[in-house]
Amino acid sequence: ESGQGIDWATAEALAFGTLLCEGTPVRLSGQDCGRGTFSQRHAILVDQENEEKFVPLANIRFGQAPCEVIDSPLAEASVLGFEYGVSLAEPHMLVLWEAQFGDFANGAQVVIDQFLAAGEAKWGRGCGLTLLLPHGHEGQGAEHSSARIERFMQLSAGFNWEVCVPSNAAQIFHLLRRQMLRPQRKPLVVMTPKSLLRHKNAASSFDELSGGTFQTVIGEIDDLPAKEVTRLVACAGKMFYDLLAARRERGIGHVALVRIAQLYPFDDRRLAEEMRKYPRLSELVWCQEEPLNQGAWYAKHHRLVPLLGKGQSLHVVSRPASASSAVGYPARHAAQQKDVVEHAFGPLA
Repeated sequence: ESGQGIDWATAEALAFGTLLCEGTPVRLSGQDCGRGTFSQRHAILVDQENEEKFVPLANIRFGQAPCEVIDSPLAEASVLGFEYGVSLAEPHMLVLWEAQFGDFANGAQVVIDQFLAAGEAKWGRGCGLTLLLPHGHEGQGAEHSSARIERFMQLSAGFNWEVCVPSNAAQIFHLLRRQMLRPQRKPLVVMTPKSLLRHKNAASSFDELSGGTFQTVIGEIDDLPAKEVTRLVACAGKMFYDLLAARRERGIGHVALVRIAQLYPFDDRRLAEEMRKYPRLSELVWCQEEPLNQGAWYAKHHRLVPLLGKGQSLHVVSRPASASSAVGYPARHAAQQKDVVEHAFGPLA
């Protein structure tokens, strides 16, 4: 009613609903996708007395496009393989597969490697399949933290797909609609959030949904004096909100923050525009919550180096390199996250 505080799930539902009313069918399958793993989505309502199911998105108005929401078993390879086939047969349908946690996509790695990443290069078959992979280091352990961004980045070449990390409600709204409204069809890999689903700062206004667009790079949102900024920290997803909270709490004015919402294809031009805003900029920092050998760093550092001007240096801040995607103890996780934030604002090697 106020047009404010639209959270992630509401924006997602509005994206689906507007597409359906415009004539685009929507098919969503995955583990627990009817309610969402984190109980944020209400795509299927179940009568507790007779277990009859009702899908509100399929009953918006007369004449809308059909909508399917399917809770699938933990059989990622077969389910994702089937959805890949649906997306080929129905190019004008928004076909999405959601993993219960992003880590679970490794159960379908063969489908991702052989078909999703390389199908167009090998067979000339375009595909618009969308993957929703919950990602974020929240202290939940090695099997519930990482959607393995590094694997998708390694497979990225020749504009074969898009890998995105939207960080607010308006971004997911525009990203899902963009997937169907433009003429091309490319697979879309979305690192979706967990804690940000209900984070007040990740909510958006109705105006941002009705009048905005998907932004590949989001610049500084606070009113920092440009002449005082000497360091620009680039990050993605949840990491931004941890950095923003720490900077505001400490009153730091010489460090600006920029969000990279589209990891591939990388929008070098937009990041360069952000860098040019700060005449005294001397340090560009890539900050990620993933371990050093994971995340987007190794796929991105060679794209960042050419953006550096005279006297500017590039640094990375991350968790230490690790064979595991995350530690198993919440206290250790919290200590690591605090250390990442401290290094983003502190002295750099």
